Amino acid sequence: MIKIWGRKTSSNVQKAMWAVGELKLEHERIDVGGPFGKNKEPAYLAMNPNGLVPTLEEEDGFLLWESNSVVRYLAGKHDKSGVLEPKDPKQRALASQWMDWQLSVVGPAIFHAFWGLIRTAPEKRDMAAIKTSQEKTTDAMRILDAQLGKTQYVAGSAFSYGDIPVGIMCYRFVQLVPGRPPMPNLDRWYGAISSCQAFKDHVGSVPLS
Repeated sequence: MIKIWGRKTSSNVQKAMWAVGELKLEHERIDVGGPFGKNKEPAYLAMNPNGLVPTLEEEDGFLLWESNSVVRYLAGKHDKSGVLEPKDPKQRALASQWMDWQLSVVGPAIFHAFWGLIRTAPEKRDMAAIKTSQEKTTDAMRILDAQLGKTQYVAGSAFSYGDIPVGIMCYRFVQLVPGRPPMPNLDRWYGAISSCQAFKDHVGSVPLS
């Protein structure tokens, strides 16, 4: 049985858990990081020297960190029917492209809105930084909305692991940017992915904290 080390409220852990759910893998998730600590202890650092979550541990002792890498590895190893990993190399590359876009564009854009509104006391919030973050996130999501006007999902006509990281950011977007402009393509897509049971189990049912 695989182990996923990391707290369920982490967006990066949620990527791994959503993939685990889609692939219906037997697993154990172990709380690490945030209020649970342990991620800076020697035993955990021996597995993941970054002290971050998630870390995948397999029965044979194989260890893997970096959330997108974990998702791609699990799909490459266990996805026999194309549930997550596109078979076409171009669609597979596009799925990876949008996974990396989440890391390089959306994640940094939404950081201050999340930290300011969720993890900072109201009297200590930097509202200017929050507003700028909300605007940057909206601009990023306009890019996603435009893409979803061309394709049903981020990499093409079918759901793939490319939808997982951006889907998790969209879950935060709809809560942290209440005055967002209309984005019909994004709304259609988000309605579809948020109806997935694995999303409900590992993302939608977990309050932001």
